[in-house]
Amino acid sequence: MTHQPLFYRSPLATLTAAALALGCLTSVQAAEPAMPVVASFSILGDLVSQVGGDRVKVDVLVGPGADAHVFQPKPAQAKTVAQAKVVFVNGLGFEGWLPRLLKSANVKTKPVVVSAGITPLDSQEAEPTGKHGHGHDHHDEQDPHAWQSVVNTVQYVSNIAQGLCAADAAGCDSYRKNAAAYTAQLNKLDSDIQSAWAAIPPAQRKVITSHDAFGYYASAYGVKFLAPQGVSTDSEASAKGVSKLIRQIRAENIRALFVETISNPRLIEQIGRETGVKPAGELYSDTLSPPGGPATTYLDMMRHNTRLLTGAITGAAGR
Repeated sequence: MTHQPLFYRSPLATLTAAALALGCLTSVQAAEPAMPVVASFSILGDLVSQVGGDRVKVDVLVGPGADAHVFQPKPAQAKTVAQAKVVFVNGLGFEGWLPRLLKSANVKTKPVVVSAGITPLDSQEAEPTGKHGHGHDHHDEQDPHAWQSVVNTVQYVSNIAQGLCAADAAGCDSYRKNAAAYTAQLNKLDSDIQSAWAAIPPAQRKVITSHDAFGYYASAYGVKFLAPQGVSTDSEASAKGVSKLIRQIRAENIRALFVETISNPRLIEQIGRETGVKPAGELYSDTLSPPGGPATTYLDMMRHNTRLLTGAITGAAGR
């Protein structure tokens, strides 16, 4: 009778053990935690998620349905920011509360400004004689709502990919592939919006909204927006400006009137009563909708807004 050594392992057992070890290693790699990142508001959070994919865990400071203009950070959010590998912000003065938050979180690295490389609109140029306008005076130097042009959002996506690559070189190929795939979707979206407006004569492309958040949309797609408030919902509309806007609505027979989800609807409703124009729905300007709403992603938001805007104008023209 042949006796095997005490620690003898058959070839099959050795292969099985090796396979189990490899499986455990793969499980450990798969379970590696996603890189924590922060986005300042919901629209930007969606863009970061599209580029980051499964490699990132995105925390959004100003969530869906909330107004970033009047946001006040909570103490717990300072801790979230402190633990993030990357902080993504819009820039252009949109997050006026950001310096205080970064200081309280003791963040030493600079956030990634996703609007870098974009030529900003000067809010002082936003007069009713231009492609977009407002009915009051304000002192903001730049319009921060650059994402309302899809071409600008393509630049946002490029900057996001660069920011993620700088923080996670191992995932750079993944980020670049995600960015390229998403950019293709954005290019299709931009083409669709251009086509939707091409069917409407330029003279009819006039819209009233709550605050001056659609300047980049106006410039990109040839639409004239007027608003009683300036680029921030924190500003006040003057009585003189509102009266001027009402006169212009009557003189130019503007029939497309909208409230925004983040704005108090009373002013728009007042304008509607004064002019006899019924509000045609709610637009999403600075925020996505909560889950189950019509604008849970950036792509959905832009399609939703364009559908409402063009529908209101063509419907009014047909009456």
